[in-house]
Amino acid sequence: RKENRCWFSLMVEASIHPLEVGARVACQRGDVPHPCEVIERREHQQGLTRQWSYYVHYIGLNRRLDEWVPVERIILDQQAAMHASEGVAAVPGSRRATRNMKRRIDEMNGVQASASYDEALEKEHEESTKIKNIQKVEIGRYEVDAWYFSPYPDEFAQQRKLYICEYTLKYMKKRSTYERHKRHEKARQPPGTMIYRVEAPPLHPDCVAAGFEQPRELTAFEVNGSQAKVYCQCLCLLAKLFLDHKTLYYDVDPFLFYVLCEVTDEGHHIVGYFSKEKLSHEGNNIACILVLPQHQRKGYGKLLIDLAYQITIRENKVGSPEKPLSDLGQLSFRSYWTQVLLQALCTHRGNLSVKEMSSMTAITTEDIISTLQSLNLIKYWKGQHVISVSPKIVDEHLKANSRASLRCDPKKLTWRPLPMA
Repeated sequence: RKENRCWFSLMVEASIHPLEVGARVACQRGDVPHPCEVIERREHQQGLTRQWSYYVHYIGLNRRLDEWVPVERIILDQQAAMHASEGVAAVPGSRRATRNMKRRIDEMNGVQASASYDEALEKEHEESTKIKNIQKVEIGRYEVDAWYFSPYPDEFAQQRKLYICEYTLKYMKKRSTYERHKRHEKARQPPGTMIYRVEAPPLHPDCVAAGFEQPRELTAFEVNGSQAKVYCQCLCLLAKLFLDHKTLYYDVDPFLFYVLCEVTDEGHHIVGYFSKEKLSHEGNNIACILVLPQHQRKGYGKLLIDLAYQITIRENKVGSPEKPLSDLGQLSFRSYWTQVLLQALCTHRGNLSVKEMSSMTAITTEDIISTLQSLNLIKYWKGQHVISVSPKIVDEHLKANSRASLRCDPKKLTWRPLPMA
């Protein structure tokens, strides 16, 4: 009873004296308290009294988990908050670690001015996107929680939920508008050129049990940013709800978008995409890549990556994704590079140079070297990198990385590079 009175008094104190923005406290998350930082606060009427709620960032966790919480979930007891902080470390690849790393590298290369400029841009980005504006979107059969801020026009950004057409990607505030749009809209696929069509593999039993519909086929469309500007702008705004660091929203003309779809009797349903610059001076073959949350864990991420590299091979180039990669992006690309390189080494029994592997796979020599170093399959000898591996070791690594994943079938890919003028 005494503990209950203490807790009640703390709640009353919090209601009268709100926490300051920037305060470090603990917040009940699930069954356990977790240290957090107060990003913003707001006061609202609840019954006969006014209450405070807080937008918090859970320290050590990804920003997509930031949320508004009622005062009842805030732990004001200093000892309890300190206890919750014990053992919490920064997430690998977190924003702070990335910035510090980048600053150290830039300083070593004598470009401190560039580092200061980049850090100022980073701070400006964090400040302008610190609070998630849209909480949910309804797209097709799915209602999906948003992860991050997205710069939709003001009249739409104030909505808690948006309705999005899965064929045109147009966004609406009201369900009635959305239902009317669906009745009259005739488009059933992205506004581009179909470059890939293949029979869809069977869904995993867990996906079927969760209510996912088995698609007939998978298709991919190439959409030109300068020819389907509104569609591509809507795609970027949708993608920003699930990507933390993305700055391309409206200037889509210099980009091509490759949209992956599941095909059912109703049409071609978007599941993800990647974009690339029409002319990349850095040699990037992927600018941005996303699989929508409701379609993740189906293997579509690796399929999109492989599609990008198959296109790069046909361009007779090598390519690499735009850096820096997110922590999840780093894992996905490293996993893809590992599988492709091990398969190449297995096929040629290890008798390949780094340059030959790059020519075969379209993976840059830098990405090949870093991947093989992580597997301890390459050595630096007499001023050059030498692949040092036996067929037995390759086979052992293949077994350890034998998880099946979707790949682009080159025979089904109809994309061809434009003839040179």
